[in-house]
Formats: sequence, C-alpha cells, structure tokens
Amino acid sequence: MKRTTLLVSALATAVFATGALAKVPEAQVNRLGQDLTPMGSEKAGDGDIPAWTGGLATVPSNVSYKPGDKLANPFASDPIKYTITGGNADQYDDVLTPGYKALLKAYPSYKMNVYESRRTCAFPDKFYQANKRNAAVGELVGGGAGVSEAIFGSPFPIANNALEMIWNHTLRYRSFKTVRQFAAAPVTRGGDYTLQIVQDEAILQWSDPSAGRAEDLNNVSIYYIANTIAPARAAGNVILVYEALNAQTQPRQAWQYSPGTRRVRRAPNIAYDNPGTNSDGLSTSDAFDGYNGAPDRYDWTVIGNNKRLISANAYVAESTPYKEFLSPLHLNQDKVRYEMRRVWEFEAKLKASTRHVYSRRVYHNDEDAWQMASVELYDGRGQLWRVQEMQQIQRYNVPLCGSAGEIVYDLQAGRYLALAMQNEEPAVNYFADELDTNRYTPNAIRQLGVR
Repeated sequence: MKRTTLLVSALATAVFATGALAKVPEAQVNRLGQDLTPMGSEKAGDGDIPAWTGGLATVPSNVSYKPGDKLANPFASDPIKYTITGGNADQYDDVLTPGYKALLKAYPSYKMNVYESRRTCAFPDKFYQANKRNAAVGELVGGGAGVSEAIFGSPFPIANNALEMIWNHTLRYRSFKTVRQFAAAPVTRGGDYTLQIVQDEAILQWSDPSAGRAEDLNNVSIYYIANTIAPARAAGNVILVYEALNAQTQPRQAWQYSPGTRRVRRAPNIAYDNPGTNSDGLSTSDAFDGYNGAPDRYDWTVIGNNKRLISANAYVAESTPYKEFLSPLHLNQDKVRYEMRRVWEFEAKLKASTRHVYSRRVYHNDEDAWQMASVELYDGRGQLWRVQEMQQIQRYNVPLCGSAGEIVYDLQAGRYLALAMQNEEPAVNYFADELDTNRYTPNAIRQLGVR
C-alpha cells in the first residue's frame, strides 16, 4: 500500500523523537497541488480509495439546492458494497479502528454498511492558497500550546508531528461567521432521551479573510456563544467562550449565565475533563468537536497513515428524523454510511505531571480534511471507555468539508450521546455577516439568557 513518505523520513523521525519544531522545506511545500492535494493528502488513489480530483466544490448537477435548503444526497443511488457485523468483523480487522471493533463486539445489533469511497472534500481557493503559505511559515510556539505566523488555512498542511496534526483539526476551516441550531440527545440503554436544543454562533477569527497572520488575532481564535433553548428546565443557560490561540500566553476565557441566579459568572470549568455542556456526564468539555482547547496535558505521538473505514458523506444520517435515527444502544446503523479512507492516526498520552479522566486518546483524522473521523478514549486503568464518531459531510454549498452529527459511545455505561445533530433543525448559516465581536461580552449573554 502506498504511503505518504513525509513522516517516515529521517527528518520526521528526528522530530518525533526530540519534539523539535521543524519547518517544511520548499521542495515539500511545492508538492501541494501537485502529487499532494492542497490539503497535504495523497492525490493518488489506492485500491478501493479513488484519486482526489477536486471534490465537490459546487452544488452537484444531480441535486437541486437553493440557499436555506438542507443538502440533498448526491449519492442516493449508491448500493451497499458489504456489511460488517460482529460475526464477520475478523475479515476486516486491518481496516477497522479499535473503537469500531469494540462496538461490533459489545452490541450484536451494531453493523457498518460500507459504500463506494468518494473523496468529496473541497474548500475555497483562498483556503488552498493560505495552505501553501502556511506550510512554509507556520510554527508551533509555547511548547506546542500555540500557533504562530500561519493564518486562514490549515496551519500545518504538511505536518511534521502530532501536535501540528491536532492544531490542524482545531483550526480547520468552518467558514468565518456561522449561526446554527443543533440538537443533543443523551440516550439511555432503553433508547429514551430528551432532546437538548441549542442555538450557537461563532466568529472564527482564524478564518477572517482580512487577517494577515496569527499575531493579528489578539490571541483569540474563536468567539463562541451557545444558548440552550429547550427543554424548559435548561432553557436560558448561555455560555460564552474566547478560545485561545496560545494557551501559554492566555488560557481559554469562558463565562456562563444561569437563569436560576440571573448572574453571569466566569466559568473556568468549561475546559479539559469537566463534564461537557448538555452531555449528561457522557462526555468532557474538551471532547466536543472531537477535540478542542489547549493540547498541553498530553504528549502527542504519530502512529501512522493507514486505510480505515470512517463515517463519510453523511447526507442520509443528517436527513433522518430523530425518532428513526436514535435507537437503543446505538444509532440506527442503516442510516450511517461508511467509506474506506486514508487517515492520519496519532495518540495523546497523559503527562505524568497533569490530570485528566482520559489517560490516553487515539485519533483517526481524515487526510483530506484534517478533521477527526473517530476517537478512542481510555480510562485511568488503560481500558477503552468511550468511542467517538464524527460523521463527515461535504457542505458543497460553501464549500467546506465538515461534520454532521457527533456520537460518543460509553461502553462502560452502555449509553451514548448524540451531539451537534441538525436532522430536524434549520440549515446552518455559514455566511452570518451580521455577527460582530461587540456582541461577545458577558453583558450580551445576560440579555440572551433572559426568558
């Protein structure tokens, strides 16, 4: 199987061993858009993985779309190639992640329908241009706690180490100003749940087209507000976050408004292993979106670039009503599409000097998007505790390669948490030009939270 050679070179081996922060040679930078895609992935195909030919950068000709519409599935006629169950999982051992192997073993009804692989990821041309510049100038600073010089695109499209890979995920392109409404559902073993409905919005400063370099952002990569609007007992809880670009200079700042007290308070607990908002204790704050926040509590190491099955082109999953989608023990797997992809795999091991409920985290990152596809989370005993699945979808109306739902399976509790679902919610507005940083203040979230 062909492999990207960058991370097996003598230089890269030295980087992993010493933690040195090396820049990318000009000859490697020039590969972007040539034998490498503008994202730094291999352009060539590999068996059942096709070559990348540009992805879905515009609305496909076989679907209709107008602004505000939900995205139609351009691959509705694709048949299932094969189905993996607990009974035949051994035949696919080399392409299944440890998390999927565990789910297939734990739940007899769990299955994975595998379809033709379609490399649909695509981004704006400005993003690709930024990638080429970033590959030459981007640097880790603060011992890996921050990023310097790069801007707008992937900070490290040709990554030298796992810290650069996690930063590629946390700073990936999600447009500049966005507004959405999503649902979260902590599901019991019996399949019961109460939907939590959240309206959130963000100014992703990293993707500000007017910014020239990371140093222009005043150390804030994202301004974020999340306002819970249902159920009634939770409505009015609002959080405000200033995400740090360099946590060593200034850690994440967060505030929370509680309608019970009618007060806004600083919320340092919205970070690391504190329980995630609206998660019913099934996830941590830093696990939302696969991973978020400072990477400073872990040592990061690359495992390799391998062929794996991931959830991709999740148009059916995102259009399925909640009552059909959420079932006991796991999602309705007839609605989830899996494809073979190349993924960068890397792990985070807890530093001896720090604490976290997860002692080890293993990430499977789609090479075409620098986005988490799945994660294994291990407890303090080293036992697999939770499995995350991020269902990838190409937003051809933007364009950007993003995610639909995020699922956290708790193998020890026999429960799961479905997050960021937009199945029955309005379409995401990726062009919310009306948003202004003056809105992102503690006083503003007090006004939002008044019921």
